[in-house]
Amino acid sequence: MRFAKIVFYIAAVWGFLVLTPLYFIFDLIGRKDPPAITHPGFYYGFAGVALVWQVAFFFIARDPVRLRPMMIVAALEKFIYIGSMAVLFLQSRVPGSDMILGIVDLSFGILFLVSYFKTADTQPLAESNSRATSAAGHY
Repeated sequence: MRFAKIVFYIAAVWGFLVLTPLYFIFDLIGRKDPPAITHPGFYYGFAGVALVWQVAFFFIARDPVRLRPMMIVAALEKFIYIGSMAVLFLQSRVPGSDMILGIVDLSFGILFLVSYFKTADTQPLAESNSRATSAAGHY
């Protein structure tokens, strides 16, 4: 459980540090990596949804046993991004340097799955404690 807490807290903090600047560099991206972004709705939509996922990572970190099923969804979020980046790279639509952040997401996705399997040992204990507490309240 401690491993999962640490992994998800680090992922959330990392995500906030990397994603928040996106709100302030919209025009800079077009100048540094032309052409300019032509669909700001998609850009800011991505930034917003990605930031919301960081909030989800904080929630998972606070109670990884209860939110264990969300770890699979969190891992999928990471793998879909890296998969998309890999396809774009193979099509020569993104430079190799863009893959660096993708490797970070791949690493977090793997760590999320490790967290999922490591918390499996604590799952039955948490469920039995929950049932015992519920049963005690009925007497």
